[in-house]
Amino acid sequence: MFKYFPHTKADIESMLKTLNISSIDELFKDVPESVIFNSDYDVPSFMSESELRNHFAELSKKNQELTLFSGLGIYDHYQPAVIDAVTSRQEFMTSYTPYQPEISQGTLQYIFEYQSMIQTLTGLEVSNASMYDGTTATAEACFMACAVAKRNKILISSTLNPNTVNVIKTYLKYKELEWDFIAEKDGVVDIEDLKNKLDKDVAGVVVQKPNFYGIIEDYEGFADLIKANKSLFIVNADISTLGVLKSPKEDGADIACGECQSLGMPVAFGGPSLGYLATEKTYVRKMPGRICGYTHDLEGRRAFVLTLQAREQHIRRSKANSNICSNQSLMALFATIYLSLMGKNGLREVNNLSYQGAHYLYEKLLKTKKFTDPFKKPFLKEFTLETNIPKEAIQTALLEKGIFGGIGLDVFGEQYEGLINFSVTEKRTKAEIDNLVNILEGLS
Repeated sequence: MFKYFPHTKADIESMLKTLNISSIDELFKDVPESVIFNSDYDVPSFMSESELRNHFAELSKKNQELTLFSGLGIYDHYQPAVIDAVTSRQEFMTSYTPYQPEISQGTLQYIFEYQSMIQTLTGLEVSNASMYDGTTATAEACFMACAVAKRNKILISSTLNPNTVNVIKTYLKYKELEWDFIAEKDGVVDIEDLKNKLDKDVAGVVVQKPNFYGIIEDYEGFADLIKANKSLFIVNADISTLGVLKSPKEDGADIACGECQSLGMPVAFGGPSLGYLATEKTYVRKMPGRICGYTHDLEGRRAFVLTLQAREQHIRRSKANSNICSNQSLMALFATIYLSLMGKNGLREVNNLSYQGAHYLYEKLLKTKKFTDPFKKPFLKEFTLETNIPKEAIQTALLEKGIFGGIGLDVFGEQYEGLINFSVTEKRTKAEIDNLVNILEGLS
């Protein structure tokens, strides 16, 4: 008896024919061969369980934990120890989506608290119960804009993270929606190009703060232009930075979205992460996923429930704006506990320490005369410099000393040749920063 019905040989052949490919391996052709493991696992079959555990414990000692000075969407912020303790409590670890509120009050309560915290940070009226990650949240925000405006084009800032751009393009392509890019000028959105490209087909405009280069862009006047065109303004923001920066609401955003990994979640080789999505009540019926609210039971006690699920499992498929059918619940719990512990003052202090460390490193690198600032714009915890030193030489020298950072932006395209990214969080000490600078001073 199979737990799940397996694909038959005929099923597989039919799918391959539909996709016009000859083998399942072709589905993974974008994965570099250098990272594909094609050998048998080296697991000694003669060992007992306890011996095998000890064997792998010895092997794990060869792993090297690196000091991170990298950013670009994933940041090495401190994770308070209490998070692991609370996330493992039974009332928060129910086995399934909380459709039955009578047995899921713990899960529903923290989802409600998470939504409230996202509303507070973004300044907007409604948050959903979370999204899979910041990139898909941004793509879903684009779907929302097209559904609300009843138009078929999205304008994307050229200073948006290319990873996010690629996900947006993939989503829009298969819904037969269009996109275009707003040019950048000196590392920020060119407002004149925005004015020229706003037309009757544009449903929404997507920008990022801080942007791909780490620059804190000023969006003064953007909302007026966009709303005059009857389009929606979408702001993708690193949620942690909203402890000190203008909220999306203050920027005039109709929709706020982005990544929450910076709220107490480990880097963990790039995942799992957490996306947030917030908007005004006017657009709530076009919001994907689910929303948790509270009511009162027959005895007058507060009770948490799922209140809105505008998705294809609950409404006519033709009316559904999204096929998102779940939320990143465990990671939302991480964020909720983290924000509860930090509070306003703690989040502000995290940003303050990150700011001080990033600007200290920035000044030190410029003093080496090996780096220049091509933008000279304000930044918070992450910045982009220009250098003639090959990025491979920088990364190799740092890795030899146990440091991961100095990411060459040309991995995202030739237009970024010579640009390099550094990020500093509150975890980085002065000694670690000085060590990084000393290593780079010796390169040529």
